[in-house]
Amino acid sequence: MKNRFLRTTAVAALATVTALASVLTTACAPGGRGPDDPVCPNGRIAFGIEPYEAPDKLEPAYQVIAEDLSETLDCGVEVQIVEDYSAEVLAMRNGSLNLGQFGPLGYVFADRIAQAEPIVSFGDAEGNLSTYTAGIWVQKDSPVRTIDDLRGRQLALGGVGSTSGDALPRMAVSEAGLTEDDLTMDYTGGHPEALLSLKNGAVDAAQINSQTLASATAEGTFNPDDFRQIWTSDPIPNDPITIPGDANPELKENLREALTSLSPETITEVAAFLDVDPPGPLVPVTKDDYRSLFHLADELGMTPEDVE
Repeated sequence: MKNRFLRTTAVAALATVTALASVLTTACAPGGRGPDDPVCPNGRIAFGIEPYEAPDKLEPAYQVIAEDLSETLDCGVEVQIVEDYSAEVLAMRNGSLNLGQFGPLGYVFADRIAQAEPIVSFGDAEGNLSTYTAGIWVQKDSPVRTIDDLRGRQLALGGVGSTSGDALPRMAVSEAGLTEDDLTMDYTGGHPEALLSLKNGAVDAAQINSQTLASATAEGTFNPDDFRQIWTSDPIPNDPITIPGDANPELKENLREALTSLSPETITEVAAFLDVDPPGPLVPVTKDDYRSLFHLADELGMTPEDVE
């Protein structure tokens, strides 16, 4: 199986970015401000989010953040649930986004392609950067006990290029001494889809990260007692919210201050999707907090060319 990290053509991705205009959600829209305004460039802040959960769940949760952020900045904040990682990376590179939340590995390529700069992430109740884990699960009565037992079997992955849904499970398979010819690894399109494929008995094993596990368990759509986890990753730093690296330095600082001033109550619903419960305020982060993900991309041979 070839490494297919985000093989979305530039034309298709740019079409997706253009199509976003029809689905924008705007908190408010004061105008009359130029592109260099240090608080409200061009009269609004465009905030992109990758679809790590169903868009109809993410949009209202992020709208709560947008409304409070808009009030703090006195600037319209547009929530854009993009089609995939690739579309968000290209949107930031092309200047269509002022803020973008990426998965940890998606941020690596946003850095390398769009010079995205992390400014905040999701903090726990103690004010520390929160983390989550990748995992591989099987049915409770499955004979599979270790990754080595997956030889000749099917493993459901999430979306191509996902940190916990693709890269880390594939790394675990490799470190267990299996090659990609020793088992079948299929991309299901996302975390919920991978979980569903295991629940429905369509595969022998599936990647299920701690965030998806928490959401599905809370919704009553997945009972962990009926399944068994055979592998878990080291902690992964949670999603960074980024800004273009060439943005006005004053804008960067204003957005960082506005985001970190949001109350935990404002971000509670989004934080729950990310398995941060209870949440604290958003916390400042830098590239150094994600160095391990840069190493992971290099170990798997992922390059920016895989995105374009």
